[in-house]
Amino acid sequence: MNVESGPPKGSAPRVEEPPPSSRADEPPTGWRLWLAAMRPRTLTIAVAPVIAGAGWAWTEFHAFRPIPLLVALLAAVLIQAGTNLWNDLGDALRGGDQPLRQGPPRVTALGWASPERVRRAAQLCFAAAALAGLYLGWVGGWPILALGAASLVAGWAYSGGPRPIAYTAVGEVFVIAFFGIGAVAGTVWLQAEAISARTVLLGLAIGLPAAAVLMANNFRDLEHDRMVGRRTLAIRLGGAGSKMAYAALVLLPFPLLLSPMMPVGAWLCLLAAPMAVRLLLAFAVTPRGPAFNAILAGTARFQVLLAVLLALGIVW
Repeated sequence: MNVESGPPKGSAPRVEEPPPSSRADEPPTGWRLWLAAMRPRTLTIAVAPVIAGAGWAWTEFHAFRPIPLLVALLAAVLIQAGTNLWNDLGDALRGGDQPLRQGPPRVTALGWASPERVRRAAQLCFAAAALAGLYLGWVGGWPILALGAASLVAGWAYSGGPRPIAYTAVGEVFVIAFFGIGAVAGTVWLQAEAISARTVLLGLAIGLPAAAVLMANNFRDLEHDRMVGRRTLAIRLGGAGSKMAYAALVLLPFPLLLSPMMPVGAWLCLLAAPMAVRLLLAFAVTPRGPAFNAILAGTARFQVLLAVLLALGIVW
């Protein structure tokens, strides 16, 4: 039996060296802090519908206006970033970000940034998006101004107001409406000043996997959200129902995009089918918890891949 003995008589006592500090335990600073707060893995759901809409505007209307397209892309990302920041703040103030939460770090709840700083950052994103929207309104007229105003209000209402959308079962509907149909139709209108029934169908197909991102997020946090009073769609459906809903949101874009209404080139989106199958299997067998963050990020990548393949197929 080995027993530690004290230091020899007359010798100075040993002083234990502190372990080297781990930068992984330190909060990010500067731009890394705000990038983490904006949740870059989810910003792609603002990019995908703009890509798909640009491809569709060229295919159906032979229209391409690069500057409005770039400004629309910037405005969409700013609204999504502002929504994420507002959600970070709103959840912290409402007590929604508790220690049991399984998602990525939230800067307000962890004390990495004060509520006032996060509020100002969200307001800055919304203000910059509004400025971009004024230019887009000048290009596209009142339909774009109305869509932009509604998007800003919805971004605030997602986590703000007396009844935040994020705490209800209609979050997925909100995502499909604004990050699918609205974003695709708005992009097409800016390019061609025209839309069609097929434009709406395309927007629905792109919005469904964006809603699947939210479903993955809420399914991961199901128990925690129930404890803090949320009533998300995942809570309403339960475990088995959420898995079925996620499968529908990921798979339904394929029959929509391959319908006779769509160009033959849309068949290129079938190259994303293997990724969809992998996500479905992972969603079905992965225990809820931090491991689900990879499924959430993968679902966001799937939506972008679907949009890129669709745009390439219908343009070429």
